[in-house]
Amino acid sequence: MLLLIYPAIDNKRLQAIQAAAPALQIMNVESEKQAREAIRNADAFYGKITPQLLSSAEKLQWIQSPTASLEHYLFPELIEHPVLLTNMRGIFSDVIADQVMGYVVMLARNLHLYRDQQRSKHWAPIGDESAKTDFIQSPGTLTPVDKTHRHLSDCVMGILGVGAIGTEIARRASAFGMKILGVDPHPRSIPGVMQDCWPVSRLEELLNRSDFVVIAAPHTPKTERLFERKLFELMKANSYLINIGRGAIVKLDDLVEAITSNKIAGAALDVFEEEPLPASHRLWEMENVIITPHIAAASPRVSERHFELLCENIRRFSNEEDLLNRVDKESWY
Repeated sequence: MLLLIYPAIDNKRLQAIQAAAPALQIMNVESEKQAREAIRNADAFYGKITPQLLSSAEKLQWIQSPTASLEHYLFPELIEHPVLLTNMRGIFSDVIADQVMGYVVMLARNLHLYRDQQRSKHWAPIGDESAKTDFIQSPGTLTPVDKTHRHLSDCVMGILGVGAIGTEIARRASAFGMKILGVDPHPRSIPGVMQDCWPVSRLEELLNRSDFVVIAAPHTPKTERLFERKLFELMKANSYLINIGRGAIVKLDDLVEAITSNKIAGAALDVFEEEPLPASHRLWEMENVIITPHIAAASPRVSERHFELLCENIRRFSNEEDLLNRVDKESWY
């Protein structure tokens, strides 16, 4: 059997792949012209497939995507082709879940606002700038400052997309004592965390009940621009939207309107409809919005996991075993 790799990878990784599947013939090519010639006899492919390459394939059985997201990888001919597609989902789950909980703690405890105040050396409790700490009376009295700092175990987190990433987010939020709600096209429980994951048809109910709404869904034809004015109007006025899924899921103009009209309390966003987010965009000026530049998956562990998954699937293919992370191409995940 022949595995074609295009674009070519470095020798160190190539040798490791060969060690994982000694019986497999591997072609590691630099140019698309070489790839088009080689793919005629290839049984498997790793890298960036194109319509031109796919049209030249005569015996291709399996394609391994180098990415987890597929909205920029899929094309009509690939969706219709009988070839099996696998992706890299699952290697970012704990990393992105950590990022989400960072947002949650910041928003619940107003840490983003205190960071802003620190720059101007401004000492003032959020909720009552004139308040002073009183170690005798304050703990026994509910103050405006208390009311502007959330108690996480009183909060509900709603998660759209309870796949590998959504599951890890739920586990971490549950450890903080939060109640977890979730919707997913394939509902399932998370033992010890969430007994019942709801079908997507109950998304409106999730929005009605959640203090933090987390988008952990992929970009698919069904999720594209899903979050627009109608859904924001269903959210609680003191709730926050967190998006670490895909930017195309949220209509930013409608999000801005929801925040400025106090339909929701704010947002934490790592992904956007347009990236980089234009410097003129209104979101930059909103103190109740946290913006990060699509880095929720950044970690020194991801690259090693990526390569381990690639080698494992190549080993499995060589041994005619079931492959990990099979994709439903029509659903884009």
